[in-house]
Amino acid sequence: MNPIELPADPASFPEVAASFMLDGPAGKLEAISDRADPACARRAVAVICHPLTPEGGTMHNKVVTMAERALRESGVDTLRFNFRGAGNSQGVYDKGIGESDDLAAVVAWVRHVRPHDALWLAGFSFGSYVTIRNAVPLRADALISIAPPVGRWEFESVALPTCPWLIVQGEADEVVEPQAVFDWVATLEYQPELVRMPDTSHFFHRRLMDLRGAIKHAVRGWLPPPRQS
Repeated sequence: MNPIELPADPASFPEVAASFMLDGPAGKLEAISDRADPACARRAVAVICHPLTPEGGTMHNKVVTMAERALRESGVDTLRFNFRGAGNSQGVYDKGIGESDDLAAVVAWVRHVRPHDALWLAGFSFGSYVTIRNAVPLRADALISIAPPVGRWEFESVALPTCPWLIVQGEADEVVEPQAVFDWVATLEYQPELVRMPDTSHFFHRRLMDLRGAIKHAVRGWLPPPRQS
């Protein structure tokens, strides 16, 4: 089912799948929200970030939409958005700096409309870099990083989270060097849960359902109380 279109900056989190625009620091940001099944809904919202804009990354990327599906099926409401310069979002690509401001603006809206819910962050490739570097300042309650671009972006000075954290990395990634990711994870004082996926490329061709399963399995123990409780 296609999301319904709503006016810009809705005053509440939509009750059904919806597309709308949110105020961002460089103009309007295009967003899509969706709801978990009420029978399994938990008190959490996940904001999901997409890969590199100049390389065609948007919130409609298949890895992003599969991560969204896995989280929603786990009971977490979701919000995807396009960084500045992607899709119908205004502004221009800003090498992770402006995109961090975009994420902060989206998180501020989520916290305004859902003040009592846990905030989860998830990202794929460049989106995982943006969410990792902002997980501490945005006080994320959980973090999911898919193919974090270690070696392509600077991670050394980033304040790293101690919240529940999943990293999923394909062992045949042709964009991100898998061993660089594994070596980086080994240096972390707080060890995230690392899922290594054999014979898996950067875009998880023919492995998207395995990615879905890995996410659902990992987050099962992180879920906050049911929404109706």
